[in-house]
Amino acid sequence: MPEQWEVDDIIQISPTHDERFGAALMVVTEVKPWGVVGYVQIPARGQAYYRLPFESTKEGCSVTGQKVGRAFWLLAPKD
Repeated sequence: MPEQWEVDDIIQISPTHDERFGAALMVVTEVKPWGVVGYVQIPARGQAYYRLPFESTKEGCSVTGQKVGRAFWLLAPKD
């Protein structure tokens, strides 16, 4: 069974999954049946929203990203 990701988790996106956002830190804002939705903070530019699917190896490790912690401060969505 793959590692469980939850809202407020910080996931480092795998460079082998996404060349552009590889190694970026994503804050999870929603958990979906297929993966997670969240954002990557871009300095002086804001947030880039991102969808990261669950894909795992037979050992249960994700191949798209790895949980590295939990967010303490979350950004409020702008209206």
